[in-house]
Amino acid sequence: MTADTVDRADEAADRSREQRGWYFYDFACSVYSTSVLTVFLGPYLTSVAKAAADAEGFVHPLGIPVRAGSVFAYAVSVSVVVAVLVMPLAGAAADRTGRKKPLLAAAAYLGAGATAGMFFLDGDRYLLGALLLIVANASLSVSMVLYNAYLPQIAGPEERDAVSSRGWAFGYTSGAFMLVLNLVLYTGHDSFGLSESTAVRICLASAGVWWGAFTLVPLRRLRDRRVPPYAAGTAGAVGSGWRQLVATLRDMRRHPLTLSFLLAYLVYNDGIQTVISQASIYGSEELGLDQTTLITAVLLVQILAVAGALGMGRMARSYGAKRTILGSLAVWTLILASGYFLPAGAPTAFYALAAAIGLVLGGSQALSRSLFSHLVPRGKEAEYFSAYEMSDRGLSWLGPLVFGLAYQLTGSYRDAIISLVVFFVLGFGLLARVPVRQAIAAAGNPVPDRI
Repeated sequence: MTADTVDRADEAADRSREQRGWYFYDFACSVYSTSVLTVFLGPYLTSVAKAAADAEGFVHPLGIPVRAGSVFAYAVSVSVVVAVLVMPLAGAAADRTGRKKPLLAAAAYLGAGATAGMFFLDGDRYLLGALLLIVANASLSVSMVLYNAYLPQIAGPEERDAVSSRGWAFGYTSGAFMLVLNLVLYTGHDSFGLSESTAVRICLASAGVWWGAFTLVPLRRLRDRRVPPYAAGTAGAVGSGWRQLVATLRDMRRHPLTLSFLLAYLVYNDGIQTVISQASIYGSEELGLDQTTLITAVLLVQILAVAGALGMGRMARSYGAKRTILGSLAVWTLILASGYFLPAGAPTAFYALAAAIGLVLGGSQALSRSLFSHLVPRGKEAEYFSAYEMSDRGLSWLGPLVFGLAYQLTGSYRDAIISLVVFFVLGFGLLARVPVRQAIAAAGNPVPDRI
């Protein structure tokens, strides 16, 4: 065996180890998206806001009349606006200094701490709940910029669909496991000597503890890369963040096809993120389903999302990532149309809808991430993934805002849910027009055989 062969074997082993560490950040933070954002916080924060509401059902933060049922959706919108202001700076700092890990650690533990602090959300403290939600959501978005920026560095072009899909599968696995524990605690809170409110607050806080604990794995295994010479000259300039943001946006104008993909992703992912964050409110407030049914439905989503992410990753090998994503968007449109007509108090129909969501959720997100990784110029991963994350989480404020306004104006969550169809239809049309092979070549990257 030659020295060159040994070096390649060692390099492959190091890459595999780093990939496994990378998967574990999805494993760590996905419990927030699942247990907190999707299941517990929406209905619970809404109940806290209703406890603080006046006789007409309105709360008045900063003197502004807000229907209590819209507080959660508006807080999600505010959180992503905050993320928009911070994510590009984090991405630029990571690329200029090459130190992604310290920034990832800071964002992850700020978010985990805010989530753990939700244990103190009780009574009528809806403003505390909204503030913690804003901090946790924005921190998650910033951490995902840095996390996603590792993908082009730890996986070659031909393996990125599989690596990205495995990351999502790890996340959904942890979400499912945590939901089982949550379900045991919530349904048996009396036998544990806990009130329902206390059980919910423990479930919320435990997601923060889990997030913080398992973040240690990627922080041990991921490694920072040396900064390319052209980027090193501006590293460490504290005041350069906003200037770098402007420079990044100007640079992206040189890659209009990458921008075209981002626009399509911004639109359809806005719909996906809104469905994820508002589904539990729709189930509890419009369909009259109890918390146990909602937890079970989301658990079903988590289990099937593992199979969906891996299955759609395999489909991408045969049909290409773009076609597979387009197919998933067609299914999303049918899901929302079906959701509008779901009868109230019918858990079986809600479970069927949850199963459909699970089968397309993980795959549509995983393949979008891996497809974008091919469109990023080398050496600018964190900067470009900050723009991607703005589309993924940071600019996904329009959907929750539309959802909240629709309910505020009509008092009907059915009208709110059907309004989201436009995001999937328009996103489908925009993505279909992107010539991805040409976009990859224009970014200076090798074009995979199947994309």
